[in-house]
Amino acid sequence: MNEFLKWFFAFISEMLKGYADIGRGFARGVKQIFNIKNYIDIFKEHSQNYGALSWVLSILAIIVVLAIYVLLAMLIIFGIRKYIRFRHSIVSNEDLLEEIAELQRKVMKMAKEKDEIMAMKVAQMGLPAGSAALSFAGEGAGAEGEGGEAQPQVVESGVVQTTEHRFSKLIEVDAFYKTYTPPEYDNEIDLVGICENFRNFACSRMHLYYEPKVIRLFIAGMASTKLIILQGISGTGKTSLPYSFGKFLQVDTTIASVQPSWRDRTELFGYFNEFTKNFNETEVLKRIYSSGYNNDINLILLDEMNIARVEYYFAEMLSILEMPNADEWELDIVPNVWSTDPENLDKGKIRIPQNIWYIGTANNDDSTFAISDKVYDRAQPINLDAKGVAFDAPDTPPMNLGFEHLDQLFRDAFDKYPISQENLKKIQQLDLWVIEKLRVAFGNRILKQMNLFVPVYVACGGDELDGIDYILATKIFRKFESLNLAMLREELRELCAYMTKTFGKNKMNESIAYLERLQKLF
Repeated sequence: MNEFLKWFFAFISEMLKGYADIGRGFARGVKQIFNIKNYIDIFKEHSQNYGALSWVLSILAIIVVLAIYVLLAMLIIFGIRKYIRFRHSIVSNEDLLEEIAELQRKVMKMAKEKDEIMAMKVAQMGLPAGSAALSFAGEGAGAEGEGGEAQPQVVESGVVQTTEHRFSKLIEVDAFYKTYTPPEYDNEIDLVGICENFRNFACSRMHLYYEPKVIRLFIAGMASTKLIILQGISGTGKTSLPYSFGKFLQVDTTIASVQPSWRDRTELFGYFNEFTKNFNETEVLKRIYSSGYNNDINLILLDEMNIARVEYYFAEMLSILEMPNADEWELDIVPNVWSTDPENLDKGKIRIPQNIWYIGTANNDDSTFAISDKVYDRAQPINLDAKGVAFDAPDTPPMNLGFEHLDQLFRDAFDKYPISQENLKKIQQLDLWVIEKLRVAFGNRILKQMNLFVPVYVACGGDELDGIDYILATKIFRKFESLNLAMLREELRELCAYMTKTFGKNKMNESIAYLERLQKLF
């Protein structure tokens, strides 16, 4: 045993000597590095026979060495500070997590106490716990008993009987339309007249200048879908177009400025506040509700719509607008019914009227999100790539245009200006060519929109092939951007040649120009 202890002591002593040597060596190294006196002696020894050049080089060498040492010192200090900040951030995050956990425990405790109080009140009334036949003023019924304590309100036929109002803005709409007198609508004007009058009104009254084609595209887009996307560079009149159109119809456009934080539909339509027991109504919700009362043409502008993801906050509306039966266009607002809810709120649902359109403006830059195919397929994009050129127009007053008359004009255009059988056959052949060469199909939805868009575009004074050309460029060929264009240059050139051969020379200019731009991208 003694021999073992002697060996172990000798072994540890020898190892510790190594650590001591490391420490002494490190100390000697540091001392040697900063032995300024030794550096001076060496310099004196070698500088006795220096020439001018040697003196200059020596001074430069000293400066470089000093700079390296200063840089090393700064890096060490910077590393230490960064480490301290990192540790401080970790500690702060741990403190925040502890605070969040504590708040969660308090919330759970309060919820438990609330459930116990509710159970006691239900028991006092002689009803089974958890009964769904009761609603409390503290839970939104709005009744108070003695001492201000919440009293239960019996629900009859699924309706909460209360005196409180949770939809203040919508109830104001109900009150307004009880004494509303509709204006005298102009039921004689045609689509060409609407386009001309609006263009002249925008010029003479608002100093906004639009090409006739832009107005035709806008009106035709309204005939084909309830969602229109105005896209292009800044300053081309994307926001002012729907704004001025609302002024022209004497029914102001409701403007919803989309924010980057929008994540769900509550940002657009509002939500029920569980604390105040009021519904936070937005102007968009109010406009949708009021549109059910009137025969106006109602526009809602989603300004900078792609500064947040459209698929998040507008997803439910996209699905609703795709339903073939307009009677099913309903949006769930609240899960239950109060006796004081607005008159046209049916079982907590609001009906989406046919006389309302959603106009979105979109910029394509680093601050925005790309609009997905799901949205583009359901919308009609209109490209505004050039600033309007000023022109002279007669002073044109606004007008009153009813939705029923506009809708009838659309229907008349569908009957009078359907796409010719010759062009339909060419479109089908083009579809087969694109499927074979590029593996992209037109789709029934886009063909349906084309059959609605083109006749109205023609009725507004446009050319049939121009309307077809615009749909192909903005709805079909736009999909090519997701393909590997570097490998499809030859196919795109063949497509341009095929379209020229099929539709004629100097036709389909919009589509061919777009395809040529795609070729230049790679």
